[in-house]
Amino acid sequence: MIDAYLSAVRQESQTVNRLFGYMGIRVVEITPAHAVLALPFREEFLQGAGSLAGGIQAALMDEAMAHAVLAGLEPDCQTVTMDLHMRYLRPAGRSSLRAEARIVRRGGRVVVVEGEIQNDAGEAVSLATASFLIIRPESRQPKE
Repeated sequence: MIDAYLSAVRQESQTVNRLFGYMGIRVVEITPAHAVLALPFREEFLQGAGSLAGGIQAALMDEAMAHAVLAGLEPDCQTVTMDLHMRYLRPAGRSSLRAEARIVRRGGRVVVVEGEIQNDAGEAVSLATASFLIIRPESRQPKE
């Protein structure tokens, strides 16, 4: 299931991840320890001060990190974000973004990931760390 999803989400006209379609996110690379996503600039991403909103960056980074985690999971496993910490370094302005995530530690139940978002000029605009919980099929069974 994971392999089929990752294959489909890489396609230009993918429909398996609605958030990607809504925001315009494109997959650049996904491997079991690394993921890179691109987000073209859109006027709708600007906040009141005229800069790209931090929440847009957080959503992009969360997706990049989640896909790096997904690519290394066993079949039938899932993942959810446990925590996400964003550090904004400079205004992103009216720029397209590139989010790069890499696995720091893959434990039995928790995966730690770090990432960076860059603007069109290649400058880091934000840094992130996150933890993801691995959900195995047996943990999804209802408790009696």
